[in-house]
Amino acid sequence: MKPPASAVPPAASADLASLGALPSDGPAAFARKTLVIAELEVRKLRHDVTELLTRAVQPALWLLVFGEVFTRAHAIPTGDLPYRDFMAPGILAQSVLFISIFYGIAVIWERDLGLIHKLLVSPTPRAALVLGKGLSAGVRAISQALVVYLLALALGVRLNWNPLALLGVVAAIMLGAACFSTLSLVIACVVKTRERFMGIGQLLTMPLFFASNALYPTEMMPGWLRVLAHANPLTYQVDALRTLMLVGSPSALHLGLDFAVLGATTAVLVIVAGVLYPTLVR
Repeated sequence: MKPPASAVPPAASADLASLGALPSDGPAAFARKTLVIAELEVRKLRHDVTELLTRAVQPALWLLVFGEVFTRAHAIPTGDLPYRDFMAPGILAQSVLFISIFYGIAVIWERDLGLIHKLLVSPTPRAALVLGKGLSAGVRAISQALVVYLLALALGVRLNWNPLALLGVVAAIMLGAACFSTLSLVIACVVKTRERFMGIGQLLTMPLFFASNALYPTEMMPGWLRVLAHANPLTYQVDALRTLMLVGSPSALHLGLDFAVLGATTAVLVIVAGVLYPTLVR
């Protein structure tokens, strides 16, 4: 049973009402409304800071346990890069994926609370609603980047501290988070229930992660898996992060191609999610 409209927090209602006061025409208005949605989502972190701390456990385990063991084993050929260096950007991409892919469940909760109804009757473009949530997922993911960078620094990973490279890392994180969180919203609009969404989300995360270059080069893969890896957006995010994060790590694909694939995939998913968004309340 859906809770009554009075269950919507007053502060959230005021923020949603403010969307109607913004201009409704032009790219500038679209950008402002997108940022309002993103800010509204990011503000939720103040009420659950422990979420960021608990999410930091997984990358720590991967880097400290899996990474150290395979660095000593020399089981995976990574050229001149030590395996822990090779792995660090992949674990950051994994953290971005895991944060983003379950973003759709929050939308289902919002529907049950009546927030989606309020958003849909506002003059905010559907694409702005979707893109704003994608940007907020990127902000959450950047907190994981800080954790991975600190762990990598402690482990002696040769990080690239060039300011332009750091900006590129932030851009790759934001694009990757927007891509996978928007995919998550598309799934939520299709399945509409938390139980189905959790099952599909869990089904997707491991194949996306292991069918990428996060843990091993694509050259090691059999032909059929290499095809899947090159169709996987996570592969391009990992390649961009590996190129920008590490010293002496040239792009295995091409940095421009990495950003082009992530940007194009995100744009398509934003359009699809914007079209499907109203179906959540039907």
